[in-house]
Amino acid sequence: MDERYSRQVLFPGIGKEGQAKICNKHVLIIGAGALGSGNAEILTRAGVGKITVVDRDYVEASNLQRQQLYTEADVAERLPKAAAAERRLREINSDVEVRSIIGDATPEILEELIQDVDVMMDATDNFETRMAMNDVSQKYNVPWIYGACVGSYGMSFSIIPGRTPCLNCLLRTIPLQGMTCDTGGIISPVVQMVIAHQTSETLKMLVEDWDAVRTSFVSFDLWRNQYTSLKMSKAKYAGCLSCGEERTYPYLDHENRTKTTVLCGRDTVQIRPSISGEISLEKLAGQLSTLGYSVKGNPYLISVELGEERMVIFQDGRALIHGTKDLTHAKAVYQRIMG
Repeated sequence: MDERYSRQVLFPGIGKEGQAKICNKHVLIIGAGALGSGNAEILTRAGVGKITVVDRDYVEASNLQRQQLYTEADVAERLPKAAAAERRLREINSDVEVRSIIGDATPEILEELIQDVDVMMDATDNFETRMAMNDVSQKYNVPWIYGACVGSYGMSFSIIPGRTPCLNCLLRTIPLQGMTCDTGGIISPVVQMVIAHQTSETLKMLVEDWDAVRTSFVSFDLWRNQYTSLKMSKAKYAGCLSCGEERTYPYLDHENRTKTTVLCGRDTVQIRPSISGEISLEKLAGQLSTLGYSVKGNPYLISVELGEERMVIFQDGRALIHGTKDLTHAKAVYQRIMG
């Protein structure tokens, strides 16, 4: 066994057999922000065989206070978080197969990626994606770990198909939506606390120590020194459309996908074209430059500015319109720039 993992192997819960399992497992991480970057780093250092990271955003200065994989150089380059994460993770452990996907974790993408995944981790910032993750988890019998934090408050719950309530069941019992880090702020220690809960549960699943997996819902407020653990077995709902007796997986329905959405807690609207496909950023940058726009970019995206309008366009055709939450205004800006 590699000396790199010697201290982990000494831990009775893992040992040589457990480490061998870890090295042959695949973890899918949805989101590469605060939780995603931290989860990815710990699991990379733990020697997980394959890690896939999906994220739709790029690195900004406000991320650096809590998103531990990124640097000022990533901000200057406006690197997509998934690409920056992949580069850093490869530097940390070259034995781990790291794959990054720059884009939305749509139901189609999730169903494609889930085929050989052992555990899925929630590090996203919106419930549309979480509900799709939940349905994919139930449909393909893959456990996943919910996690969220804001201010000094965090929470986590391990969802095991056939054993625990799913997220759809949970929402009937516990209100999970509220402030965002852009409205309520956030301190880095609460991020690390949620990461600790998520990664420890992931390791238990990877070594297949299912009796050790926590099935209670935990929440805590580090500033107010509060910690709560709730048993959730009674929350399982037989009529749930995601995990119940007559399940239909409603959040995988194509019609339930949002094409235009305000990003969580930000003055930014994302527009996703109805027809997906890669575009030539170099060609588009040239066209927009001749029209008087200020254009900067890298192989993954271009940033377009004219006056107070700023839009970031990704290779998959998605666009982030900054400085507004007004969907109508955002669409108008998109149509004016994209023609």
